[in-house]
Amino acid sequence: MMGSLAHRNLDNTIDRFYTRHMANGRRPVYVISIAASLAGCHPRTLRIYEEEGLLDPVRTDTNIRLYSDDDLERVRAIRYLTQIRGVNLAGVKLLFQLRGAGDLLDEIAALLADTDAEAEGEERVEDVPDSERGRRPRNRQRPKGVEL
Repeated sequence: MMGSLAHRNLDNTIDRFYTRHMANGRRPVYVISIAASLAGCHPRTLRIYEEEGLLDPVRTDTNIRLYSDDDLERVRAIRYLTQIRGVNLAGVKLLFQLRGAGDLLDEIAALLADTDAEAEGEERVEDVPDSERGRRPRNRQRPKGVEL
């Protein structure tokens, strides 16, 4: 009976450790190639963001960059601001400094979710040829990697 109590306490300790340290988005686990693939960009882009002070990945003892889920969310926000809103990197840096980065990231995540919902709604529209809708067909190319 005493052994099962000690075993239960050990299990609870492991669960708390996992929940606190490993299951949150702050744990750096992705090397640059995987992080770039998940964010839908080139590894050089991540290096540029780091040089500009927009990202601060964790470095291992062997100087390998490791990115967390929070870092990837930040990359998606930077890409949204630069590619969709037309803000340059200096402007993105200023926005992150002036507004709380967390607040700005939450707002951009909500905008991206709304954009995704609208895109799904457009796909459900009846298959009416573009000529009948009165507009030219758009050339849509899918970006490589994961969509934002």
